[in-house]
Amino acid sequence: MVNLSHPVMPSDFLSPRVKICCISSLEEAWRAIEAGAAALGLVSAMPSGPGVIQEDVIQEIAAQVPPPIATFLLTSSQDADEIIVQQRQCGTTTVQLVDQLTSGSYADLRRALPGIGVVQVIHVTGEASVEEALKVAPEVDALLLDSGNPALAVKELGGTGRTHDWLLSRRICREAGVPVFLAGGLKPENVGAAIRQVHPFGLDLCSGVRTDGQLDGDKLRRFFEQVRQSTSH
Repeated sequence: MVNLSHPVMPSDFLSPRVKICCISSLEEAWRAIEAGAAALGLVSAMPSGPGVIQEDVIQEIAAQVPPPIATFLLTSSQDADEIIVQQRQCGTTTVQLVDQLTSGSYADLRRALPGIGVVQVIHVTGEASVEEALKVAPEVDALLLDSGNPALAVKELGGTGRTHDWLLSRRICREAGVPVFLAGGLKPENVGAAIRQVHPFGLDLCSGVRTDGQLDGDKLRRFFEQVRQSTSH
């Protein structure tokens, strides 16, 4: 996995990096790594959505995943101090903020967590999302474009299984100046189109390679085959 402390643009690579999210155990972690994952998503407490595991399980998985595989702590906290404590407890290589910071700053995170990647999720709902992404981009190591809706009474902060407007995501990838991961409804059947239309640095998915909530070896194999085929010419 590319060190997100040193952003690299997608044109530097032939194939997007793949992050498998909602990892629930060491067994799933190894299954994803063996399939070709460059990063794993470990989901802490969320207001909604799949894949939530206890922080002691996140810590156990993060401690045993070897470099250069990246481990992402997905946090719904909007408080920088809380996020700092959470990352130190979990020991991941990266923090993924699925909501906006309302207390503290990205600079606070960087000072307290040197060498830890900071990734901000942008929930792509319209033109305002493009403005938000471009405003935040200089403050973080990467963006992740998802299909949630933080404005709902019960916030959707990821794991929806829905796609969003990839034309907006394509604009963000072109203009952000930092690596951008594309998430939201990706699966073997549409990942080729996503790569061709959006040209993201990375791909992020959860339900698209699962059956009954469990990682599906056949879906993983087909997903990575489609990624390779889409970038082999």
